[in-house]
Amino acid sequence: MKVLIVEDDPLHRSYLHEAVRAALPECDAVLEAENGASGEIQARKSRAEHVVMDLQMSERNGIEAARTIWRERPDTKILFWSNYSDEAYVRGVSRIVPEGATYGYVLKSTSDERLRLALRSVFVESQCVIDREVRGIQQKSLGNAHGLSDAEYEILVDVALGLTDKAIAQRKRLSLRSVQNRLQSLYEKLDIYQLPGAEAEGWYNLRMRAVTVALLRKVLNSSALERAERELRDSISS
Repeated sequence: MKVLIVEDDPLHRSYLHEAVRAALPECDAVLEAENGASGEIQARKSRAEHVVMDLQMSERNGIEAARTIWRERPDTKILFWSNYSDEAYVRGVSRIVPEGATYGYVLKSTSDERLRLALRSVFVESQCVIDREVRGIQQKSLGNAHGLSDAEYEILVDVALGLTDKAIAQRKRLSLRSVQNRLQSLYEKLDIYQLPGAEAEGWYNLRMRAVTVALLRKVLNSSALERAERELRDSISS
């Protein structure tokens, strides 16, 4: 068994090396790569079937590297090991996993024992292992719970920011009618309807929009909203 560690922090690479050796005595080679770009090259050259992948790296992140590795070798087993559990990363990983692939997602804050169990579960027993906190994010994600597409989820974030239909259209470079059609479909999925006879901007009641914003801010992952708010501020200032 060959295991490839893709991690840009030398101390974390060393820790993972020791963890792999402790958890997998059957492993006869532990390879290392210092970023996603070199990880892709190493995986290709070594044909390693087991990869421990950091997510946030300065040169090509773990999601991009894993996408390339899986495209070339869909049977590769990948254990994502990350500081981050926010919805952007969770959704990013979920989008690239090939059908039937074995993978795991554990946080760097997990205990030594749980990391070792995850390594054996994914690489030896071919079981998918998702950290409890990460699984909680998956379950709370409206995109998963209501079967929303990525485009619908992005529109939902814009609604949670309190943007008007016109502002969403400008932000997404869509026609106002296209945005309103998407919003109508989105609201129907969420069982949100316009109050009859109420004054509205476009198709939607402003008071209902305000109530919806308050509701969505409670259920949407806060880090996703904060990131969207930063992007919005940057786009306005540029």
